Amino acid sequence: MSAIGLGRRSARKESPPSAPSRRRRRLDPLPYALITPLLVVIVGLAFIPAGMAIVQSFYRVQSLNPPDRFDGLNNFRRLFADSAIRNSLGNTAIYVVVGVALSTILGIMFAVTLQRPFRGRALLIAILILPWALPGVVEGIVWTGIWDANSGLLNSVLHSLSLIGNYQVFLGHSRWITVIAIELVQVWQMTPLSTLLVFAALQNIPGELYEAATLDGCAGWSTFRQITLPLVRPGVAIAMVQALVATLNVFDQPYVLNGAAATGASVTEQIYFVTFRNLDFGEGYAISLLITVATVALSLLIVKFVYRRVEF
Repeated sequence: MSAIGLGRRSARKESPPSAPSRRRRRLDPLPYALITPLLVVIVGLAFIPAGMAIVQSFYRVQSLNPPDRFDGLNNFRRLFADSAIRNSLGNTAIYVVVGVALSTILGIMFAVTLQRPFRGRALLIAILILPWALPGVVEGIVWTGIWDANSGLLNSVLHSLSLIGNYQVFLGHSRWITVIAIELVQVWQMTPLSTLLVFAALQNIPGELYEAATLDGCAGWSTFRQITLPLVRPGVAIAMVQALVATLNVFDQPYVLNGAAATGASVTEQIYFVTFRNLDFGEGYAISLLITVATVALSLLIVKFVYRRVEF
């Protein structure tokens, strides 16, 4: 009997606690309460207007020709039939290719230069941030003093060096020169952010990898190609995406430097002209939708082919 009682007592000890005695997990409302205002702002200021713009892009919306009516794909047909918009699409494509390539390459070069500590590095980084911190309108005004055909700094320097006989018109005369000149201004603005993004990725690379590479006889370009570049790809991908978004939506620099001239007009300038000058909101919504789709698609391609997860 004693053995039976001992077995019963041990069984009672080993049995799991009953359901009422278990602690029930309570839902903590604090995280949801903290994030709710942000979600409301995002939905109210981003998703709802974006949804309305998508719907309105298929309508004929003209303030001077009411009422609004469903127009199907006619807004998009008119876009591609408009020579000014086709020209701006070509200009924007050049902005994207030149801007993303130059800002990324320069960003990698500057970041690698700043990778090792040296005297005055903090001051140099602070100076480097200034072009990125300036508004695009201010940059356009500053660079107007460089590209100006009458009293520009570039013309003065070239004329002083006897490289040109007469002052040249850099903006508005030739499409290629105008686009490249405007894009150089934007690259000057984007490169600091690209540098900081790549520089942050470089700080995560352990120094032991470089020491091991040096012991194995790998140095210089081989170290950069086999260690630095593969491990810094997450930062490069982010830098390319931000440059892509900036170049696809460039407005300030072309408008300030070149006005409404078609030689350097971007797609976002055409959105402004069509929507607020021609008061054709339906066509403006359609252009905006195309730019949004292009931005998302190209960003996903960059992430797919450039981004790689790195674990140390």
